[in-house]
Amino acid sequence: MERVRRGDYDAASETTGAPGTLDAMKRLWTPAWIFRHVAMVVLVAAFLALGWWQISRAAAGNTLSWAYAFEWPIFAGFVVFVWWREARLTLRGPPQTDADAGQTAGTAPVAPTTGDSPSVTGDQRPAVRRPVRAARVPVPADGGEDAELAAYNHYLSWLNANPGARPGDYPG
Repeated sequence: MERVRRGDYDAASETTGAPGTLDAMKRLWTPAWIFRHVAMVVLVAAFLALGWWQISRAAAGNTLSWAYAFEWPIFAGFVVFVWWREARLTLRGPPQTDADAGQTAGTAPVAPTTGDSPSVTGDQRPAVRRPVRAARVPVPADGGEDAELAAYNHYLSWLNANPGARPGDYPG
């Protein structure tokens, strides 16, 4: 193992709130995160116990239990994956201060208008693209239908008025 000389020491990596520092790790010890940690441990233990139970049932002759014996540990792995991803996202984000919370309370991130993907420079996080809601425009009731739709509706009303007729009998 190589010793670090004083001149090679990187003090920038020891900044407060950077990922991997104690200040950043404190974000994972809020009441909401403690609940998430406990829920993750309980779910993983329960899913692995259910997998073990299914293995014992499968060994006793229940062939359907072999599928469940592999399915429950996959569920446990998924819980660990989601927990790990959420923890990493929390550690990457900037720490929210009271001053920042007051400024950004009513604003939403704006996606860039040019290019296919948002650009990221420096410490800036990419904007989240949200679906666009378009307002529905009511159809005017003053006969604003097109001629083809009117003809089709007339054909349907003729078929309804003549239940025994075939479509080829339509006079229009």
